Amino acid sequence: MPPTPETPRIRRAEGAEPLRRKSMALPRPHRPLWRRALNYLLMFATAVLVVDALVGERGLVATTRARRQAAELQAAVDQVRAENAQLRETAKELESDPNAIELVAREKLGLIREGEILVIVKDVKPPAK
Repeated sequence: MPPTPETPRIRRAEGAEPLRRKSMALPRPHRPLWRRALNYLLMFATAVLVVDALVGERGLVATTRARRQAAELQAAVDQVRAENAQLRETAKELESDPNAIELVAREKLGLIREGEILVIVKDVKPPAK
């Protein structure tokens, strides 16, 4: 809008900035007591729930402990299954292989064949001085 004779034109000096009003801080709105109490109650409840989630009966710590225990038990089950498979293999071998039966009879039971001579060697203790 071009200046008219009725509206005077204001000239600004080079580098001068227009004047501005200082912004005043608005006063805090007054909150009722019940509203503040409700905020504190909600913060307290949130804190309790967070603590319970971390260290409660079903919290993060208990869940981590249960997972570790489950992993240990699974490792024990795997070990027992491997041992069980080995025992099954040994049982099959003993049922079908006569050499395996003889080996067990000689080692575990101390049996000998007919015609073999048993020689027992004992260590002699040196006489006490």
